Amino acid sequence: MKIFAVGMNYAEHNKELGGTLYKPEAPVIFTKADSALQKDGKPFFVPDDMGRIDYEGELVVRICRLGKSIPERFAHRYYDAVTVGLDFTARDMQREARQKGLPWTICKGFDGSAIIGQWVEKDSLPEVQRLRFRLDKNGQTVQQGFAGDMLFSVDELIAYVSRFFTLKTGDLLFTGTPAGVGPVAVGDQLEGWIEERQVLSCRCK
Repeated sequence: MKIFAVGMNYAEHNKELGGTLYKPEAPVIFTKADSALQKDGKPFFVPDDMGRIDYEGELVVRICRLGKSIPERFAHRYYDAVTVGLDFTARDMQREARQKGLPWTICKGFDGSAIIGQWVEKDSLPEVQRLRFRLDKNGQTVQQGFAGDMLFSVDELIAYVSRFFTLKTGDLLFTGTPAGVGPVAVGDQLEGWIEERQVLSCRCK
């Protein structure tokens, strides 16, 4: 099982981090280790030695068949379910890595940094690029996303990633976070929603 994730896929998020409505020339892809994955409502243990840790709520799609070099027009056949996920980020470490041109492997892929909620079958939802989702922190909405605002659509991302990696059943694709990211602390409760359906609940410890 592989975990793919996308950086800088919402213009407003790029502005809050870098000051401009920047669009990359191609999708910014990174991976997380399989040990990053937390599911089934398990808590997130906030590291005490990695500086500021930020939540990043985003749509996640589940790959459902083997594929390589998938044409964009067929990409919709390669995922069958959607949820909200959390891409926890060691922000101080990421800033340093970006300044030095270093990889994001540690700041994005550390143990427990990928949380996923309950899967919702794709066919029971509106078309994926029409989905709205949100993240609540301690009962207050902190992120609201509309998949139509993605700089690169889900199908574009699948086509692009599959040029370089063979996609397999069970692989995950985190599709990028909208604006509103912020720090977490011990005791915080995070809840993720697709449309009006709560799919994720995560306690920070």
